[in-house]
Amino acid sequence: MLGFARIISTILLLAVAGAAHGVGNVVRIVVPFPAGGTTDILARHIGNALGAKLGASVFVDNRPGVSGTLGSEFVARSAPDGTTLLLTATHHVINLSLYKNLPYDTEKDFSPVALVATVPNALVVHPGLQAKTVAELIALAKKEPGKLSFASTGIGGANHLAGELFKLMAGVDIVHIPYKGAAPAMTDLLGGHVPMMFDSLPTVLPAATEGRLRVLAVTSLTRSPSLPNVPTLDESGLKGFEATAWFGLYMPAAEGSPALARLEVAMKEVLASDDIRTKFEAQGVEPGQLFGVKFKEFVSAEIAKWRSVVQRADVKIEE
Repeated sequence: MLGFARIISTILLLAVAGAAHGVGNVVRIVVPFPAGGTTDILARHIGNALGAKLGASVFVDNRPGVSGTLGSEFVARSAPDGTTLLLTATHHVINLSLYKNLPYDTEKDFSPVALVATVPNALVVHPGLQAKTVAELIALAKKEPGKLSFASTGIGGANHLAGELFKLMAGVDIVHIPYKGAAPAMTDLLGGHVPMMFDSLPTVLPAATEGRLRVLAVTSLTRSPSLPNVPTLDESGLKGFEATAWFGLYMPAAEGSPALARLEVAMKEVLASDDIRTKFEAQGVEPGQLFGVKFKEFVSAEIAKWRSVVQRADVKIEE
């Protein structure tokens, strides 16, 4: 009985010590997608580095389902003490415009901590398509409205909305073909069953290098170091076009709390480290440079941007 009392006492002392530094001694990073994807890989890199900075044990908890909303809800309902975090992707800000009855308030129930990473998408076409530039693709689409199609990993995903933004800005009629995931969409693109797609650079680079895909442009405002000779869509005539994939770290709403302040400081140090830069580079992504208030402003701007695209393109999803 005495031994049990000592164990309880030790746990309480550790909890108090963690609270004194603004976070607990065990931190959970919820990833609302299956293990093995880019979000999951980034979370594990961040978890190891963040744990060292906080003096805490950090583990990744994969909670996939409903385009990331199940895991997000779990975090929104968790205690705002820094022990439960959410690392998610662009879907987080898009879902607000797609689902009528989200079980949380995207803007009020989370405190944005840091922009973890960004990665440009690429506009890729099958080599058999008679378009070697963005201008040629637009001309082809305008010549035969509704004949061309583009693949995506599903309705409402970031690459789907990148295609819808392209249609709106280019003034073209291209049919959206949603797939159940990235693998079947890429398989049909490589097989020539669908002529074009927007997808992340890490995904398309291997096939592009082998000549099985043609990259017409990247969706960031600046050229990618991985493809320095490939223009941006902004350069290609669609001024202001930007549709990068990005990944952010959040905690349950806790504005002004010591836990939030401590996490922001720790993430600045983590993302500035050479170790993280090297690991992120291997994934084809860039470490983020927005924290706290600046990241919150970015999130608000992204919500407004994608809400406009969803409304203008009349994107609907079955709930």
